[in-house]
Amino acid sequence: MRNTPGGLRAWLHGHPLISDAALAVALAAAAVPCAYVTSLSGFDAPAGAAGPDALGLTLIVAGCLSPALRRRLPFTMLFLVGVVEMTLASLDRSGSLLWVAALVLVYTIAARRGLALSLCALVLSLTYRAVFAVTAADPGDRTAHLFVALLTMTLWIAGRGVRLRRAYLAELRDRAGRMERAREADTRAARAEERSRIARELHDVVAHHVSVMTVQASAARRVLATNPDGAREALSAIEEMGRTAMAEMRNIVGVLRTDAAPAERNPQPGVQEIPTLVDQMREAGLRTQLWIEGREGSLPPGVDLAVYRLVQEALTNSLRHAGPQARAWVTVRQEPGELAVRVEDDGQGSGAAGPADDRTGHGLVGIRERVALYGGILRIGPRPEGGFEVNARFPLKDV
Repeated sequence: MRNTPGGLRAWLHGHPLISDAALAVALAAAAVPCAYVTSLSGFDAPAGAAGPDALGLTLIVAGCLSPALRRRLPFTMLFLVGVVEMTLASLDRSGSLLWVAALVLVYTIAARRGLALSLCALVLSLTYRAVFAVTAADPGDRTAHLFVALLTMTLWIAGRGVRLRRAYLAELRDRAGRMERAREADTRAARAEERSRIARELHDVVAHHVSVMTVQASAARRVLATNPDGAREALSAIEEMGRTAMAEMRNIVGVLRTDAAPAERNPQPGVQEIPTLVDQMREAGLRTQLWIEGREGSLPPGVDLAVYRLVQEALTNSLRHAGPQARAWVTVRQEPGELAVRVEDDGQGSGAAGPADDRTGHGLVGIRERVALYGGILRIGPRPEGGFEVNARFPLKDV
């Protein structure tokens, strides 16, 4: 039972014609006895006016029923009410409650139509009141018409306020909708960026460790019959590399788990882990030298990880493409306002073109994205004296 009023209100709101028709019928029903009262009292009727007759009652009822169409044809109905009032006045008949119907229509136009049309309705209604006030012989009737004119202006102002409030609320809803859509778009973009970042991380981890494991497995296969101890060492290195790869992948994929606590995630690798990376490459058979130069200072976490992944991808490419006798050099130099990273190899040993000139793939694309993300400059290509190089420069704020 408690939901009945709300349900009835919502139903009437969804069927406005029914509520308007009910209002119009109630007004017309009240206007008939009111016509007799006003004719007897002399209010709102010319001096010597006759009592209501069939024509007068018909016009009054027709005018009072006009609010039934106040949402669809409010201005037309207001004009009709004015014509009916003028006709009754010319016939020396009372207008009864037609002024109430006019007030309802003026309010409706002000609340539901534009400023220009609402001003026209106000001027039209006030014109009717002015004509009736001027032609009224009784000072009391003139005062009554002036009071109705004041009510007309008051209801017009109230209607305009309702319209402005509706427009304001509609703008708020529209703005909230736009903000919600923008938030959803930002969320989708952030998710896409995070998926791309995780894909790059997984590629770098898998490509590096699988390449090293492949080289170690190949070496173990070649020396399995002649050097069992060497093969055993290679297999141990493969096992260790596999565990390291699994641990790194668990750390990367862990960001997708909503139930993982931050403390359970290991820190991402950075410049401090590059010596360990170089040792792994040496164990895999790539003769690598490392220089870390410049002043000591903490790096932004993103740049720190990007430098590590750059060196990892470059050394992995050297291991896969440079050849069994290749050498590699890694230089990391931190200067005021800049961090330079350079990874070189001598390719096939002495300037021979070949695989070094044809190193392409998703890894280098990921490197370009990483460097560009932090405003760096990247050069990837063959060295003039032979081999291949990856050269990057990251801008740094003074730390």
